[in-house]
Amino acid sequence: MTGLSCRSFVVSLVLALVPASAGASVGPSPVALTATPARVMLAGNARTTLHVGNSGTKRVAVDVSRAGFRLDLRGRPRIVWSGGARSAAGWLMLRPTHFTIGPRSTASLVVTAKLPRGAEPGDHDALALLATRPVSSGRVGVRLRLGVVVVVRAPGPIVRRVELQTLRVARRPARPTVLELAVANLGNVTEPLRGATAVLSKAKDGRVVAAVSAANRDLRPRTRGLVAFRYRRTLHGWMTARVVIPADGSRRRLLRTYRIRL
Repeated sequence: MTGLSCRSFVVSLVLALVPASAGASVGPSPVALTATPARVMLAGNARTTLHVGNSGTKRVAVDVSRAGFRLDLRGRPRIVWSGGARSAAGWLMLRPTHFTIGPRSTASLVVTAKLPRGAEPGDHDALALLATRPVSSGRVGVRLRLGVVVVVRAPGPIVRRVELQTLRVARRPARPTVLELAVANLGNVTEPLRGATAVLSKAKDGRVVAAVSAANRDLRPRTRGLVAFRYRRTLHGWMTARVVIPADGSRRRLLRTYRIRL
């Protein structure tokens, strides 16, 4: 999922944005790492505390680091070690950077943001990465990597501007038909896209034939992504697709109508 390579021993590698958890399996797991809150929001120069838990049966060491990340068009996360234009990785201090945690125990991790001068207003994000390793050597090791998203909002004017762009039909054999809506976030804050719906009606007579919902996702500032509407019904011909994404906070409702051929 993260594009990182596996080692020669048994590896369980997880980059979890929401929720921040790893190591789930059937029966007791040697290591099961969790972090709360699952997502951190800091306003300017601020700090907060993450509570890291190990519900597994083994004591482990945890190494803490920071990195940038990106989401691909479909919202899948990728670690970006070099950061990026809106990365907050260089602004973060994580303490402690190494600790051990016993079975069914918790530990605290302090996350502090210090903004540079002239930081561009709006949201900047990074990952607090927690990587486990065995305390003692053994024949089999289980390693987990857990990523917690940290969003730092720099002070200044907030711009919220989201555009609904193209709508295309994606057909794949033996899979549901997907309508892929391209959405652009031209503002400077992360936009939650919640409750998106597409109502399909016959272009000829306006008769409604289907209404489908999309999974929720976030769209980072100044990026573009896809919102996917999946349906299993067999529909043919020219359709009118009315797409609506409800208002969220100060952002107005998004609405656009498309003409597509199924």
